[in-house]
Formats: sequence, C-alpha cells, structure tokens
Amino acid sequence: MRQVILDTETTGIDPKQGHRIIEIGCVEMVGRKLTKNHFHVYINPDREVEEEAFRVHGISNEFLADKPRFHQVAQEFFEFIKGAELIIHNAPFDIGFIDHEFALLGAGYPKVAEVCGVFDSLVYARKKHPGQKNNLDALCKRYGIDNSHRDLHGALLDSEILADVYLLMTGGQTSLGLANNSDSDSSEEGDVGEIRRLSPERPALKVIRASEEELQAHEERLDLIEKKAGQALWRANQSAQ
Repeated sequence: MRQVILDTETTGIDPKQGHRIIEIGCVEMVGRKLTKNHFHVYINPDREVEEEAFRVHGISNEFLADKPRFHQVAQEFFEFIKGAELIIHNAPFDIGFIDHEFALLGAGYPKVAEVCGVFDSLVYARKKHPGQKNNLDALCKRYGIDNSHRDLHGALLDSEILADVYLLMTGGQTSLGLANNSDSDSSEEGDVGEIRRLSPERPALKVIRASEEELQAHEERLDLIEKKAGQALWRANQSAQ
C-alpha cells in the first residue's frame, strides 16, 4: 500500500472566509517504510496571513511574496497524492482546504476523497487513547518521539513527525513499563522511554539454525517428557500440521 502523510499550513482556519493554503508537506510511505520521496512547497496565497495563524507557523507575508501560486503547483501535487491513502491529523481541516483550492481552479479536479483513501490519525488516536490529549505534541511524548526541534508548526516537519507517530501508534506495544502513564487532560503526560527507530537499509538478521547434535538432544528431551507425562505438546502440534 502506498501512503502519503500530509499536512498543510494556512492563512487562517476557514476557507469559506477566503483563507488559503500557504504550505503543503507530504512524505511517502510504501509497505510501512518511508521511501524518502516527498512533496513540499510554499504558496503565495494572494492575501494576508492572519496574526493568529502567523503565531502558530511563523510564515510571514514577506516570505510568501515570491512563492508560486497554487495553480502553478496543483497538477504536480495532485499526481503525488492520487491513488494513495492519505494520513492526516484532523483530516477534515486539511481536506477542506485542499478541496477548496482545487475548486477555485475550475479545472475539473475531483474531490480528494474521490481519488484517495483518508486515514484521520486524530480520530484513531482518540479511539485508542480516550479521554487523553491527542494532539501531535502529546502523541510524541506518549510514544517517545523527539520533537524538541518543533518550535513552530511546519507542514513538512509535522508530516515527518506524524509518520513516526502513525507507525508507532498502529504498530502495537511500544513500552514494557508498568508505571501508570495516564495523560488525561487534567494530568501530566506519562513518560515513555524513547523509541529507537531502525534504519530500513540495515543488514538482514543472521539466521542461526540448530545443529544435528542439538536437534538430537531436543528429541531425546521430548522422549523423556513423554515417558513421564504422555505425548509432548510440541510433537502434538507438529503432527497436526
């Protein structure tokens, strides 16, 4: 399965009020492995960035002045996401803005949900951790992901962080700690030991098989067990296969 972890930054919170996308960041994952293929662009929105939005992402009007308009990057962006499952934290927000941008072009682009699957990691996190904080910072702390370099929101950076969160959140147990790690809205986040991610390019593990002598010793041990307690479970399972 090809998945694209996606995030956007915008001039404000509501496209119906004329707000626009100013940054798109995507990272690609195939078979739950990051491919190092990504899409990232800043966009001139042809309008002012609201002060409240600027405090979140730090992207200024001056910085965006010489950046391309959405229509200049739309086709490349569409081709990058088409056919993939999009992983988005609070998907309705980003999808709403993307659909709005495509609609403004009047070029016959379909809605995102018509050409992509959508996995909302916020909805998933709320089901997995009910009653707890489930924003990206809280999930990083819960799963031991270092996000100390995230002083401000950024679409590409947040997509890279969300990729780590998604893999750990959907990959089963991540900690053997027995401490109470409650992190509800009314209490502090529990600490979890940092997860060290292994490189996908690491050498394959060496398989060490039992020697003939070890196999013979194993059979002799099973013979001894059967003399005392009846057929050994191991042999019963082997016979059933």
